[in-house]
Amino acid sequence: MIVTVTPNTALDVTYTVDGLRPGDVHRVRDVRQRAGGKGVNVARVLHALGADVRAVFTAGGSTGAAVVGDLAAAGIPAGVVPIGGETRRTTTVLAGDGSVTLLNEPGPRLTGDEWQALAAAVRARKPDVLVCSGSLPPGAGGYAGLFGDAPSILDTSGEALLAGLAGKPSVVKPNADELREVTGLRDPVAAAAELRKAGAGAVVVSLGPEGLLAVTGSGTWHAAPSTVLRGNTTGAGDAVVAALALGLSRVEAWPDILRRAVALSGAAVLGPLAGDVDLAHYQAEQGLVAVRARPDQDTT
Repeated sequence: MIVTVTPNTALDVTYTVDGLRPGDVHRVRDVRQRAGGKGVNVARVLHALGADVRAVFTAGGSTGAAVVGDLAAAGIPAGVVPIGGETRRTTTVLAGDGSVTLLNEPGPRLTGDEWQALAAAVRARKPDVLVCSGSLPPGAGGYAGLFGDAPSILDTSGEALLAGLAGKPSVVKPNADELREVTGLRDPVAAAAELRKAGAGAVVVSLGPEGLLAVTGSGTWHAAPSTVLRGNTTGAGDAVVAALALGLSRVEAWPDILRRAVALSGAAVLGPLAGDVDLAHYQAEQGLVAVRARPDQDTT
């Protein structure tokens, strides 16, 4: 079983507008809302692929109840950790020119007992692969304490990422900006090597339309999509994490994992909401992704 952990769950609200102009009044053409948070999105993608997955997440107040109800309606197995605070909302604005604007609320403060309850819920599932995703709300303990013997993926940023390395996650998945922020290095290969020295088994870097860079103990690869897609990019990184988790669960080779990850990321861009994937694109694109080994391997 793949278990995803979302300490900072959200109810995602998506507005579609013709154009976004600061200081102006906008008419919203479409409003959609669903359970969100990065780990929840990963679980939704894995569920769509038919994987054995369970989403462990916090939920509080009426917004948390809406999150729980949405996942139940979608048939996604869940482990709900009740909290006293109100689950946050996030807002995405999709404009006609293809731009995507995100407004992310801070999460509610967790008590020590609530964090321990989340950790206990993770341990109780005995995951084959553990995915820890997203920001940490105030009061949360670090991700490092959640990792055990199972293969694991860490997808967060800033101090949460650096602190999580102490748990020696199997894979860390920053984007290029997040990687530069925590290392101060502009060269992504050198920056990824620094994270490996600090505890990450492998580092997979999202490069946006240029694909993925993987720096691992067995080699360094760049995987590129066959074409650049326009759409909603908010769930693309979560789709990458879903592909990585599936690959770890099947003990696949890195080039195969990366082909799936790039294809699934593009399929997410074509989906209307974070967590949606265009399965037809995913199936077709896997054979078109170009994976190239790089000579600047980091095998330490």
